[in-house]
Amino acid sequence: MASFNPSGYEKYSGSAAEATKFGQDAATTGIPVSSSNAYYSDTSQTTNTRPQTKTRVPWSSGLCGCFSDWRNCCITCWCPCVTFGQIAEIVDKGSSSCGVNGALYTLIACVTGCACCYSCFYRAKMRQQYMLKKHPCGDCLVHCFCEYCALCQEYRELKSRGYDLSIGWHGNMEKQSREVAMTSIPPTVEGGMSR
Repeated sequence: MASFNPSGYEKYSGSAAEATKFGQDAATTGIPVSSSNAYYSDTSQTTNTRPQTKTRVPWSSGLCGCFSDWRNCCITCWCPCVTFGQIAEIVDKGSSSCGVNGALYTLIACVTGCACCYSCFYRAKMRQQYMLKKHPCGDCLVHCFCEYCALCQEYRELKSRGYDLSIGWHGNMEKQSREVAMTSIPPTVEGGMSR
């Protein structure tokens, strides 16, 4: 005699006919075939989903806007390793220091004369982090033909995003945590209420 009160397994898995109708064996997959659970949905098998690409944003300043920051323009013109080191430390999120990156940039420039081969990788990494457009052309071409302008543009971009490149990654994180702590502390009332 058949029971009208199905067991827990039969209640959630349905019949063997339903399982074969959907082309799967309910006992081996462990996924309920006819579940009435509102929180469970298996749409990955039925729809072809592609990861959505985020839209790229333009740079905050143009490639030839070097003279908008005279101080950085002069430092980059006479000693590009300093500007590159500061950029690389922020882009690497503190995993490498400004001094190490600047020294490596100088070594590559002295040995090969093409430090742009090293700095273009940091431009690409920075573009990926901040979803920036390739403008006006590819990263390697920009650094090969306009190395100093590219470094100045990257510096200005990080500066416009709120970074103080002179204090490095860890200094920026401390500054940010202090600002968050200051905004989360309620003001204290001295003395109390009096008539």
